[in-house]
Amino acid sequence: MNVKNTLNTVKNKLVSRYLVQDKNVDNSKEVKSTDINILLNRVKTDQKKESRKKIIFSAAATAGVALFGLLIF
Repeated sequence: MNVKNTLNTVKNKLVSRYLVQDKNVDNSKEVKSTDINILLNRVKTDQKKESRKKIIFSAAATAGVALFGLLIF
């Protein structure tokens, strides 16, 4: 019985390390809200950045292929 109790306590200690403990119980009752316009603006700016990256990459790849083609001939 002593070994079983020791294994349970060790197991409980290991599991308790990885559990998230809520220290502020009163704050967890508050409802958090986010303005949808802020989220939409973030999505738009992310899309613009991605399209710019794609254009720059394709221009660099095209220039690289053109230079490589000129070096061969």
